[in-house]
Amino acid sequence: MDNLRPSSANNSALTPLTLLDRTAVVYGDSPSVIYRDTVFTWKQTHERCLRLASALYSLGISRNDVVSAIAPNIPAMYEMQFGVPMCGGVLNNINTRLDARTISVLLRHSDSKLVIVDILSVDLLKEAINLLPFSHKPPQIVVIEDPYEEAPNPSPPSSLTYEKLIEMGNPQFDWIRPKSEWDPMVLNYTSGTTSAPKGVVHCHRGIFLVTLDSLIDWSVPKQPVYLWTLPIFHANGWSFPWGVAAKGGTNVCLRRVEPAAVFAAIADFHVTHMCGAPVVLNMLANAPKKMTLRDPVHVLTAGAPPPAEVLRRTEELGFTVYHGYGLTETAGLVVSCAWKGQWNRLPAAERARLKARQGVRTPAMTVVDIIDGATGRSVSRDGSTMGEIVLRGGCITLGYFKDDKATKEAIRNGWFYTGDVGVMHPDGYLEIKDRSKDVIISGGENISSIEVESVMYGHPAVNEAAVVARPDEFWGETPCAFVSLKEGISSPPKEGEVIAWCREKMPHYMVPKTVVIKDELPKTSTGKIQKYVLRNLAKQMGSARTSRM
Repeated sequence: MDNLRPSSANNSALTPLTLLDRTAVVYGDSPSVIYRDTVFTWKQTHERCLRLASALYSLGISRNDVVSAIAPNIPAMYEMQFGVPMCGGVLNNINTRLDARTISVLLRHSDSKLVIVDILSVDLLKEAINLLPFSHKPPQIVVIEDPYEEAPNPSPPSSLTYEKLIEMGNPQFDWIRPKSEWDPMVLNYTSGTTSAPKGVVHCHRGIFLVTLDSLIDWSVPKQPVYLWTLPIFHANGWSFPWGVAAKGGTNVCLRRVEPAAVFAAIADFHVTHMCGAPVVLNMLANAPKKMTLRDPVHVLTAGAPPPAEVLRRTEELGFTVYHGYGLTETAGLVVSCAWKGQWNRLPAAERARLKARQGVRTPAMTVVDIIDGATGRSVSRDGSTMGEIVLRGGCITLGYFKDDKATKEAIRNGWFYTGDVGVMHPDGYLEIKDRSKDVIISGGENISSIEVESVMYGHPAVNEAAVVARPDEFWGETPCAFVSLKEGISSPPKEGEVIAWCREKMPHYMVPKTVVIKDELPKTSTGKIQKYVLRNLAKQMGSARTSRM
């Protein structure tokens, strides 16, 4: 069989962009994108993406040129996930919640040639461009106008708008396929929860694999109605822009993710699926005017370990919650809590505890393990021995843009090192216990901040909780909890009362020795709590000077 080799017939480049071509044929007349009163079909979306690719090509965007997108979940943002790489460009989604200084840093680092920006973010972009060095050529700007939003500064008639760009394009454009499936397709920057953002590069092959893998693992049926509660700029919406297209589904766009808007969209459009970080689930579960769903809505959550209490309250509303794990570097979810039928017979609290675990590798992921940092060997499957989560599979990033050192540190010995600390349970399901930087070492005991937080979410008054290390002159470190309280609490608890409650719920060595109540906890632009900010606050507080319990 040695003479049977790859050929052009059996070795064409894998890319998720081909999914749109097929869907335009199969589901051409079905709704593709809904945004308020605007409705497109898949035939129209396919044509608009080709027009976008053609117009960008005519503006000089060529292979490996970076095109940045700064927009919320609106139709143009969805179209850019296809149209930019269809012209050979590399798509760089930028978070709309970032400040001008950070956006300026990303534009400079990525060498972005063109930025397509939402009308409400134009001033932010202009401020960012003004911060670029004089020697750096500024990117061209294309503005997305929104008929449903009143812009503070409307675009001049002579400016290039997104719809003008679409009109310029050729609907029959022969889109530019990758020369190799390893060609870069997207450039995403990490959220910077523990350090400065890094530019993560993914290829066409990796995005294709994680897209199909996510559809299989979540058992997404044909023509789902998908509500965009997860920002597309957050790791390309965990690959679901391409996944919904593959299934001929309907994308329901939301500019702003607010409880009233989410519940209204679910009712109006008969939503079947949505994704969101645990902060979104918590927002819905604690909404002042929440509703019980008529029909189940499947929710996939990831981005941070969800407290079991939040999962329980969310499912009480009628959501069916699925839990997974991934990183910017995996382009989507590569571990999921695969549910077993016999678990349905367990009490609600036990079901929520099991569902809070991250789980097992998804079907297309090659290997997932937890290893001891000192020996490099797998940790014991006892649910308590902690080690670093490592991954191997086809959707792992190519590496960090312009950062060989970070790439070599993260990808070595045949593994991608996540920096996440976890345990492996006897049944083979893994559970994250912390980021490596967030483990608290108190008197020789390793304390998982996530475990402490998960218990604190069960307090009836606690809305959010984040636990970090505070210096202690005797114990070395002790847990310090920062919490925000739910709205409308008639008798807010004092710090000492929260500590007393914790002492009844967890081992004493894990109990926060300090509790700080704040109106709101600091978050990244993707909604993750900024623990490094809280760590700095705890350090500034100095030693806790606790007693020798």
